[in-house]
Order: sequence, then C-alpha cells, then structure tokens
Amino acid sequence: MSEHLDPLETGRRFDDGGAFIFNTPTTPPAVWGTGHDVLWAEGEALMIYGGSGVGKSTLAGQLVRALILNDGDVLGYPVAPATGRVLYLAMDRPRQLARSLRRQFHPMHREAISERLVIWQGPPPEDLAVDTWMLSQLCREAGASHVVVDSLKDAAVGLSDDKVGAGYNRARQAALSNGVQVVELHHQVKQRTDGPKGIDAVYGSTWLTAGTGSVIHLDGAPGDAVVKFRHLKQPAETVGPFDVIHDPATGLSEVLDTADPVKLAAAAGQITVAEFAHVLFNTEAPSRNEVEKARRKLDAQVKAGRLEVQERPSETGGKAAKVYAAPSR
Repeated sequence: MSEHLDPLETGRRFDDGGAFIFNTPTTPPAVWGTGHDVLWAEGEALMIYGGSGVGKSTLAGQLVRALILNDGDVLGYPVAPATGRVLYLAMDRPRQLARSLRRQFHPMHREAISERLVIWQGPPPEDLAVDTWMLSQLCREAGASHVVVDSLKDAAVGLSDDKVGAGYNRARQAALSNGVQVVELHHQVKQRTDGPKGIDAVYGSTWLTAGTGSVIHLDGAPGDAVVKFRHLKQPAETVGPFDVIHDPATGLSEVLDTADPVKLAAAAGQITVAEFAHVLFNTEAPSRNEVEKARRKLDAQVKAGRLEVQERPSETGGKAAKVYAAPSR
C-alpha cells in the first residue's frame, strides 16, 4: 500500500471540489467576445487555422494590439486587456511578422509596445511536445499573461503523430493551468475535393484540436482580400460564419456584412465586375442578372468619384479586362 504524503510537503496543488464545480461560471468569461458570443474563452486555448496567406497573422496581430493597447474591438468583438505582457513566439518567418505588425501600430505606441510585448524569434529552446514545461517556463520568464504560438508546426516536430500531439497538448494545458491565455496559429491539410472538411482539415493529430476551447477557420486562397470566417469549435454560441475583409495598408480586418465595392477595390488593388458579383451574391457562378447588378453598383461608385475604371492587360494576349480601382492621386 502506497504511503499518503502531505500535500504541503510535496508542493502539489489540489483544488476544493465544491469551488471547482460551483464557482465556475456557466458562460465562460471571454478574452475575446461578449455574452454568449465567445471567440476565445479564459482558460481555454484558441486555434486559428487556414491555408497560407489568408490572414492568420494579421488577425493575431490585431488581437495583440487590443491586448496591449486596449483601444478597440477585433471583428466587432471586444478584447479584454492583458494583465501582464504578451509573449509572441515568432517561430515562422519573424521578419515577415514584424512587417505585418508594423502596419497595425504607430510609432507613438513604441514605448507601450516595448513594455507590454515580448518577442521570441525562431524555434523554441526545446521541442514543446518533448519538454512539456518549456512553454510555461518561457511565459514565466517573459512575465506573460498571454502567449501567441506562431505557428504550431514550429513549436513541435511531427504533429501528425498522436504522441507528439498529446505532448504539445500537455504543454498547452500546463500553460493554461498557470493562468496564461493561449492563442495558436496553425495550418490545414492540403485541400482536395474529396479531402477532409471542417475541423477534420486541421493538420496533425486529433489531440491538437481536442485540447482547444475554440477553433476558427479562415478559408480562402493566398492573398485573398476577402476570406470566410468559420467558428468550428465553440466554448459557448457559434459566431458567424461571415466574410472578413483585410486592408493591406493598415493590417486591419472587418466583417463584410454588405459588399462595399470601394473597400473591396482598395483591399485587392482592383476588382472586376465578375469578382464583385461573386462577393456580392456569395456565389461562384453569378447569373447574368447578378453580374449586371454588380456592374451598376460599381458604375455608381465611378460616377460618385470613389472608383475609376482601368484596364487589366490580358495574360494571353487577348482583349484587356475592365477593372475598377481606387482613383489615382
């Protein structure tokens, strides 16, 4: 029979069962969200996944800005300010991330950023799925209340292996149990028409998504100005789906409730009638009537001076395409 040791001697932490059950709110407090619309719950990891170039780091940067500056919503939902520093594990193309973040801040914010944002560039000191306390240790050394893991493929090697997935989840849960709020950026499997869909399209072991409280999918092609936002795993109610438009100049994103041709043209550089009809009517194959409605909306913006008509040279040597763009200055 094993000897029962005094917890005070071992330093092990136990929680009172009554407090654990009855002090936990029925609706989780939100790091990002409001009421029952919780995109990122306290004490539960958020994963943002999608293909390359769909705006994962852009969205993460806006969350970082809101956490450290407390100066606005992200996609229309409030973000609770960080109580400590934000640690950003910039393991995937850190220089590109720096350029992305620079769009989202002003030089006047430099002092606040230096005080509240800590960056780790490159791979972690140890594989986080092997040394499952390393993530917590990095957060403790940085004085971080929040951590951005960008991206999971750089945090642990061999994510398709369940042992690796379970090891990383152990690291994630250790950080959460120490009071650190965790957001992760991750990739999807190579898309095929007969391939996995939804949350099953997240690359790697099932333990990666099983251990999260919230999973968001940004669906689109690399460089798309407009991507689909899908909330595939929720701590409370489902948010969306909706279209999100990324502004390449400011690095900010917003929900596109009604297709705004001026914003679309500014985000994409230029837009054709067919491209606008696709967004306006949410269809891959707009009808002739829908195309004409889209054309009239674009032409109205030209008449108002908010857009101008240009020509896009044909890549095959044929007739140039008519496009709409922001007026030349």
